[in-house]
Amino acid sequence: MSNIFKTFILLAALTALFMVVGRAIGGQTGMTIALVMAGVMNFMAYWFSDKMALKMSGAQEAPESQFPVLHSIVADLARRAGLPKPKVYVVPQATPNAFATGRNPSHSAVAVTAGIMELLSRDELEGVLAHELAHIKNRDILISSIAAVIAGAISYLANMAQWAMIFGGFGSSDDEDGGFGFLGAIVMMIVAPIAAAIIQMAISRSREYLADATGAKICSCPMSLASSLKKLEEWNHRRPMDVNPATAQMYIVNPLSGKNLANLFSTHPPIQERIRKLLEMAGQPAVS
Repeated sequence: MSNIFKTFILLAALTALFMVVGRAIGGQTGMTIALVMAGVMNFMAYWFSDKMALKMSGAQEAPESQFPVLHSIVADLARRAGLPKPKVYVVPQATPNAFATGRNPSHSAVAVTAGIMELLSRDELEGVLAHELAHIKNRDILISSIAAVIAGAISYLANMAQWAMIFGGFGSSDDEDGGFGFLGAIVMMIVAPIAAAIIQMAISRSREYLADATGAKICSCPMSLASSLKKLEEWNHRRPMDVNPATAQMYIVNPLSGKNLANLFSTHPPIQERIRKLLEMAGQPAVS
């Protein structure tokens, strides 16, 4: 199953779960309200996710006069990928990492931390930026934003259900409106947020693999990306970034990878597996 088809199936499952939770809590009316909420939140994610991501990360627009090499690399890779040059930002953090954001290629941005430019060689930095441009080319930012919004909404509905239960807001199991009843709602409150988180993680992981493959083709050097991933993973284990956990999925490697609890719910595939796939693309033997 291709990563693109897998993502479509997972997004459909996440939307269906959202509607089921709405039905469990409020019957047919609740499911309709949940569907409307999903539409509104997806619209908001489409238009504002890039601004929110940049603000939450503390990214600052990088003037070309101060970062000529960075702008040169981004411009060259964008040309090779057939994309408009995205805006370029720098995050004032020493831990090396990077992310991309934007609703489409014409409204996109790439951001790197200050530390990444000190750690990586030019070829390795090209590999990282090619990976981020691949996210833009594959519309991954939009997909991930929609998944995050729906998963967050499911958790919000479950929280609302808890308050409704406290104040006697649930009807009986034979409600004409079609609700699942008291026990069904309790099950949904517990299971739905966990299921939503698992689906969201699966979506994010499939898009990372696809971005690695696309990025390696853009920069024509899978080995550069594989080398940079190894270095970034080691540094983020040593010095985890100070970021909002909700934004961790945006980064090329998990910025919370040094925190054991956060790693249990990682939105990133195992770095060894990502490197193995890139080595296969380069025709190199896997490193044990």
